[in-house]
Amino acid sequence: MTQEQCTLLHTLLSNSKDIVLTCHLNADGDAIGSCLAMAEVIRTHYGKEPQIIVPDQYPDFLQWLPKTEQIIRYDKYREGCNWTLQHCDLIFCLDFNATSRVDAMEEALCNSPAKKVLIDHHLNPSIDTVLTVSRPEASSTCELVFRIVWQMGWFEALSKNFATPVYCGMMTDTGAFTYNSDSCDVYFIISQLLTKHINKDKIYRNVFHTFSENRLRLQGYVLYQKLVTDPERHASYFTLSRADLKQFHFIKGDAEGLVNLPLQIKGHKLSISLREDTEKDNLVWVSLRSVDDFPCNEMAAQFFNGGGHLNASGGRLNCSLDEAVRIAQQAILAFESKLKG
Repeated sequence: MTQEQCTLLHTLLSNSKDIVLTCHLNADGDAIGSCLAMAEVIRTHYGKEPQIIVPDQYPDFLQWLPKTEQIIRYDKYREGCNWTLQHCDLIFCLDFNATSRVDAMEEALCNSPAKKVLIDHHLNPSIDTVLTVSRPEASSTCELVFRIVWQMGWFEALSKNFATPVYCGMMTDTGAFTYNSDSCDVYFIISQLLTKHINKDKIYRNVFHTFSENRLRLQGYVLYQKLVTDPERHASYFTLSRADLKQFHFIKGDAEGLVNLPLQIKGHKLSISLREDTEKDNLVWVSLRSVDDFPCNEMAAQFFNGGGHLNASGGRLNCSLDEAVRIAQQAILAFESKLKG
């Protein structure tokens, strides 16, 4: 941030009594981590207790993070959240670049008279704010939160209640540092987080190795029965229908990481997951992962009403699962030259 931005952030935090932090629908580790980390900064340095409001349920494998019990779900407590958003002084928009990413909470967020601060690493931010920190080249929003904290001189006084969610967010948004993490700055940040006595191995286990038996069986089912490969184009896709999810007693977060598995196939460049929503008809959630320089974010924008990063993107389709499969097949054909190259 510039010196002017640093001064503005300090002024905003000093002068605001009621502060809200929020993130995108289907919050992931970076979204939850950046909210928890920024809340800890505000508690420690300004003596204020911010409220974290998330649009909907977030994965079970993140609920061990410190102070998640204070997170409020908009979909469960809409009336109270609407009142809070209408009467707060300052809102931090973390890990999303457009108000549409908060889904049902969009109207309440847009109509709030509170000043807004955006901290995000997605392309083309479009939220009306008094302060925007947007760095698409960053590994994660948690990285940006750390950079702000470091620049403001806040880091020394913070504890592992700050460092743990920051590490978790950076880890999850880079696939455990397997993509979008080549910058040496990422590892400098990790070295500093380790000075707060975080247990990085336990964080990894809590996120990636604490699934239920049903989830493990779902993984096997996807690989054995559902995976469709296109060896000529080095791509694959799989579907998860509502019936599939019910069969394996699906809970939020059980599909996390499944889209990465086909990339273990030698020479593979692209993997697409198509998951039917458990409640809404004609809604399919799309996840894309790629390796090397294949731009799955371009594919997400062109075919799946989404976007994201070079090697990790997402989107949604308002159609049947069968139609979603046809769109995925068209997308693979459209990007054939890049997949074969």
